[in-house]
Amino acid sequence: MRSETPRKPVHLAVYDTYADWETGHTTAHLTQRGHTVRTVGFAAGAPVTTMGGVRIQPDLALAELRPEDSSLLILTGASLWDTSEELAPFAAKAREFLAAGVPVAAICGATAGLAREGLLDDRRHTSAASFYLAEQPGYGGAERYVEADAVTDGDLITAGPTEPVAFAREVFARLGVYKPDVLDAWYRLFHDSDASAYPVLMAASESGDA
Repeated sequence: MRSETPRKPVHLAVYDTYADWETGHTTAHLTQRGHTVRTVGFAAGAPVTTMGGVRIQPDLALAELRPEDSSLLILTGASLWDTSEELAPFAAKAREFLAAGVPVAAICGATAGLAREGLLDDRRHTSAASFYLAEQPGYGGAERYVEADAVTDGDLITAGPTEPVAFAREVFARLGVYKPDVLDAWYRLFHDSDASAYPVLMAASESGDA
């Protein structure tokens, strides 16, 4: 039986050069499962332009975001993670979230930002490649790097740029979006194109037992 406690929103960080494709599965299926997704930028209402040329108007300013008001912070990849320290305040916000026991999910270049913030030193994690993180100033987590599509260590989820579906799976698992067998079917369908998974998802949807 589902809890009657209202869910706190999931917060999606948005900034110029945000890699559109990396979080589409995550946010679409969270929304379909009744979660509210709110976008967070440097300033509320100040549009940003994604890598794909899509303009997004953030709902909330980063300075206003509090961990206690959120169920998860998603940090997307972006060219800016690799070309400047402009996005460092988002990594600092991730530190606040983790310190408060609120999950953070980072994909692609956002993992580099977390590496520079020192947030990967004591947690199992992955990224585009181990040498990519090794190049980040201050990174001390090489021994905890895992060669995997996506990794969850407590409240931290990480993934590389080619694994948006595995990234979504870890988010769903952390938030309890689907029951384990349904989540497995979801992953097999969207990652492996396994048609045998479709009836499992449909049966769960029709019964309300997802």
